[in-house]
Formats: sequence, structure tokens, C-alpha cells
Amino acid sequence: MKALVIGGAGYIGSHLVYELIRDNHEVIIFDNLSTGNKNNVHSKAKFYLGDITNNEDLVSLLSKESNFDVVFHFAAKLIVSESMEKPLEYYYNNVEGVRTLLENMNKFKLNKIIFSSTAAVYGNPIKDICEEEDLTNPINPYGETKLICEKMIKWCSHVNNLKYGIFRYFNVAGGDKSLEIGYDYHNPNKTHLIPIITEVALGIREKLNVYGNDYDTRDGTCIRDYIHVTDLAKAHLLGAKHLLSGNDSFLLNLGSNNGYSVLEIIEATKKYAQINYEISKRREGDPSILIASNEKAKEVLNWRPELKLDDIIKTSIEYCKKIL
Repeated sequence: MKALVIGGAGYIGSHLVYELIRDNHEVIIFDNLSTGNKNNVHSKAKFYLGDITNNEDLVSLLSKESNFDVVFHFAAKLIVSESMEKPLEYYYNNVEGVRTLLENMNKFKLNKIIFSSTAAVYGNPIKDICEEEDLTNPINPYGETKLICEKMIKWCSHVNNLKYGIFRYFNVAGGDKSLEIGYDYHNPNKTHLIPIITEVALGIREKLNVYGNDYDTRDGTCIRDYIHVTDLAKAHLLGAKHLLSGNDSFLLNLGSNNGYSVLEIIEATKKYAQINYEISKRREGDPSILIASNEKAKEVLNWRPELKLDDIIKTSIEYCKKIL
């Protein structure tokens, strides 16, 4: 397989690149390094600097490199709170980026794409465990832009002979077993729980802010489904092989099928260090519960997450300790 990984120097994209290379595939990375890091680029992958929203950058790349079997898309802005403050940046980068990519895929006769979407498309779900057929009703611009991209890809599949795999991620965390890559702890704008609690565990950050303890959950704090980034990357590899084997397009949740509250994550992390925290007011745009049903991913791809919550916490702490 010859794979184009757009956003392949970022957190999730780089983990996919490592899995692709372990499986002996040829990998080309295209990234603008706005949030990605050149240090994440595997030595066996070829790297091109460019922006997905820039048509000239994409044309230049696809004129030099051709015959990609699959295009993987990871190039998106993804901070929920920031999307509430800067919605137009999210619509431009996330939606225009995918539109430009699809236009050039059609032009250069590339017909298979794996797209990273999000559980945020569900908004505040009407039941505890989200299934792919459930109502989509995003409550923030980030989720809205991802849903628009999903629809755009589906419409293009009707007219452009495009085969697609769409993955709706739940909370992705952890790091590669090699500890060569992991979450970008140098990024000062962290909003996700696992990286923040990792810094608290290592004494880099004084305390954890728990945003709201008055949700309608078992302990009043938000409940999320956490999936190890390596399990997520392996699902992408399986998804690409599924399409290349001539199977139908798909849309699948990627999660563990288990939910943990913020206080439960704190308790799990106490195995490694004491965690100081305080209760703060809710963040705008945060649903109370998001848990994935992964039954369809098991059925379609024969995929099952292998790594547990403790693996997520342990690899996060070990990688952060290594690089800081």
C-alpha cells in the first residue's frame, strides 16, 4: 500500500504512520506543522510541507507523488472551546481543507479516503451509548464542521467513484509503546483530560481543574470513553485494507464501549501519583456523557481495542517524563 497521510506529523497521524511502516507500507506525509511536529516524522516516511487549504500545495504534492492507494485525513483544528470562540477559523480549515482535498483527489484520480471525524457530531446524545445511526446534533462548531465534512465525502462518493471510511473518534489518549512519539506536551493550549492529569501527576502542573460536578452522571462529573491511540491507529490500517479488498464504504465509531468520569480518571491515576484538583464551573459546549458503541467496528473490521485505561495513563506518563 502507498499511503498519503495528511496531518501525519500530528499526534494521531504520526501513530498511524508508525503502524503503516511496521506493516511494511510506503508512507508520504503532508503537514503544515501548525500543530504537528517534525520530530514525529518517521525516518522511513517521506515528508512534504504544505497546507491542505492551499490548492497549489496539494497540486504540487500530487504532481510529484502519484498512485496513492489510500489517503488518510488528520488535518483539522480540534479544540472544542476554541471553536466556540473562533468558529470561522474552524469552518475554513476543517471544511475548506476537505473540499480542496476532495477536489484534487478527483482531479488526480485518487478514490479511497479514510477520514477522521469525532463523537462531537452527536452533541448531547439522547442515550448513554452512541451508535452510528443515532441522531447527529453538534453543539459546537468543531463537531459541526466534522459533520459537514462527513456529508461532503458521502455526496462525493455518489458522483466520483469515491470509497470512504469515516471514523468517529471518542477520547484518544496514550502514546506508542516505543515512546518515540506521543502527545505534544510542549503545546501550551491543552484541553484534554489525560494530558493535563499527566502533567499534574509529574508535578509540571499544580492542579487539575474539574469543569463541573453537577452533571447528571454517577458522580456529577463528565463521563467519556477513552481509547488508546495505538488501537485507533490499528483501526485505520484495518479500514484501509477493508477498502482495498473491494468492500463497501463505512462509517464507524472508535471507542472502548466503556465510560469513565473525571473523578474516576483521577482515582486511576493515583496509582502513579497524587493528583491535586479543584472543582470549577462547566465549560461551554461539553456534553455530560459520550460513550461509543463499537459493535459495528467489531463486525465490519473485526477490530477490538486491546489496550486498557491503565495502558493509556502509563504510556502518557512515561512519554511525558521522557521528553520534558
